[in-house]
Amino acid sequence: METVLALIYTFLWSSASVATKFGLKSGPPLMLAAIRFSLAGIILLGVNGLLHQEIWPRHQQMGALAVIGFLNTTLYLGASFMALEVVSAGLFNLFVAVNPFFVLILEYTWLKTSIRPTQWWGFIVAVLGLGIGSWQAIIHLHTPLWGLMLVVGGQMAMALGSIYFHHVGISSPAITINIWQLIWGAIFLWPFAFLMSFSKPIIWNWDWWGSLLWLVGAVSIGAMLLWFRLLRQGAAKASMWLLLTPVIGYVLGFLVLHEPFTFYDMIASILVMVGLFLANRMSFRQFASAKTSTGK
Repeated sequence: METVLALIYTFLWSSASVATKFGLKSGPPLMLAAIRFSLAGIILLGVNGLLHQEIWPRHQQMGALAVIGFLNTTLYLGASFMALEVVSAGLFNLFVAVNPFFVLILEYTWLKTSIRPTQWWGFIVAVLGLGIGSWQAIIHLHTPLWGLMLVVGGQMAMALGSIYFHHVGISSPAITINIWQLIWGAIFLWPFAFLMSFSKPIIWNWDWWGSLLWLVGAVSIGAMLLWFRLLRQGAAKASMWLLLTPVIGYVLGFLVLHEPFTFYDMIASILVMVGLFLANRMSFRQFASAKTSTGK
């Protein structure tokens, strides 16, 4: 069951960049992001209230949720929305896939955890793949460097948020956590959205509304609930499922947005996936062993 949920999460998370691309045709990135987070938080809050489910987290946990909202929503997704104005959906998902390495490196430097030799090799191979993908984007697609820097900065914030959530020990239900990280993220983001919204007015067309509805329902509500459930298994293990995002991201970008998929993109994706496999080889072996022992 967890495997199915993880695959659904990976598809929904990969689709976010494609949906965002449609919305960015008709409005500024941070305004799209702020409206998305506000709507998702308010909808979830209302549904939980109607169902008489837990709405308020414990008082001492609200500060931790504000930190998670700032890292996972304001910084990560805010930077991602801005980057997607110039970065292809396929390349963006390639960077999303290496989030496990950000988690591993931060745990190594911050929490003093050990990193196996195969994980170091996996990191080197994946970085090589990112280098090829970035070179392809800069040289052939003329992607500005600031767009790639925003993607990297956002991934770092997401990794910090994942580690912080796993180690802070928030006992509230996943939906309550998601509600308040969205609300806090929107609160922190709105001032920046207003400041940067004057250069591009919103066109209230189907591109805008379709993007917004998908991002709110499928991604902010559906995918994030799945993400917090997966994180209870551990930040590194949950992030392992992002291994599939390069394939799904490039396929969606090619089919839906008609983005080019070159030989260099294919090599970059293969290297990133090989790197992730090397880094998580022990987890894959344990998973395969468990499948064999249970006969499933």
